[in-house]
Amino acid sequence: MKRIFINQLAVVGIFVLILNAQAIGANSTPKMGGTLPLINLDMPKDPVHRSYLGLSGEGQFNISQIKAKVLLIQIFSMYCPLCQREASRVNELYENIEKDPEARGKLKLIGIGAGNSQFEVDIFQKTYEVPFPLFSDGDFSIHKSLGEVRTPYFIGAKINDDGSHEIFYSKVGGFEKAEEFLQMMFELSGLK
Repeated sequence: MKRIFINQLAVVGIFVLILNAQAIGANSTPKMGGTLPLINLDMPKDPVHRSYLGLSGEGQFNISQIKAKVLLIQIFSMYCPLCQREASRVNELYENIEKDPEARGKLKLIGIGAGNSQFEVDIFQKTYEVPFPLFSDGDFSIHKSLGEVRTPYFIGAKINDDGSHEIFYSKVGGFEKAEEFLQMMFELSGLK
């Protein structure tokens, strides 16, 4: 009788370990070679941003609908001093992308404000004169699905014609020089 109870307890213990491993894996940070979780964002109100992303309409869209070969996502927070300090470099990165004929239209940049309301995202965008689309993640749902990464965090993903994608870059922290970072994105993504 004792032996049956111990065996049953062992089976339950193994089952709990498996469930915990799945839960931990579900919230791990994005891995190179992996894919992003399903991320739905509100359609930008600014027509310039909709055009930049190659989107039309209202409501929500999925990241895989963005018209680009490569998507670079910055996870930021308006309260993050590193994000504030990096804002001018990230703006410079955007400008370098738009000036480069091999990158323009193929490599797109967006920001997602972890825990930031749309009001907070708008303040960040205005204060730091961010020219590319920024999105609110006020309830942390996207942030949680990405493993609750620290900010700033950059994720690079190649987007295939069928909407599938593959992560080629996933790292916390900023960068020193926008031009060098762009060259690294070219090399890692295979865009150039």
